[in-house]
Amino acid sequence: MLRLILLRHAQAAAHAGGGDSERPLTLAGRAEARLMGDYLAAEQLTSDLAVVSTARRARETLTLALDVAGSKPRILEEPRLYLAEPPTLLELMRLTPNSVGCLLCVGHNPGFHDYALQMVSPNAMAAREQLQDGLPTAGLIVIDFDAARWDDVQVGSGQLERFVTPDDLR
Repeated sequence: MLRLILLRHAQAAAHAGGGDSERPLTLAGRAEARLMGDYLAAEQLTSDLAVVSTARRARETLTLALDVAGSKPRILEEPRLYLAEPPTLLELMRLTPNSVGCLLCVGHNPGFHDYALQMVSPNAMAAREQLQDGLPTAGLIVIDFDAARWDDVQVGSGQLERFVTPDDLR
């Protein structure tokens, strides 16, 4: 079994010098990232590899969450993850080494939300309904795949294991 964890970046400032990719987390966003780190630790959701968008808000989210969780996966900054759409996300996931049993990706919407909807089984109506309202900042989606290799994972083959938002934890 393979596990994919999608974590949307936490709340970021509306503007920043340097453009969109340099927007930092707000104070509320920093709190969201720490809250999700607490959740990762409490639920023992540890990853072997964390792939993060090069956007500042995503990198800050990952750093804060992992610091709180006490987790030390290998980290890879991936420029193609910045505002990636589902086809790119699928391509990147399929490039994951097979030694990685749990992959954590930290990035952006609408790509993460759309990707999760594509990857979850079309027959899992309750799971799909859970995801219909979108993925808020610092929202976390866990999808399990009955596959031994990342390049064997197919669209629509995942099972939604959980969907958690900061509001769920407050």
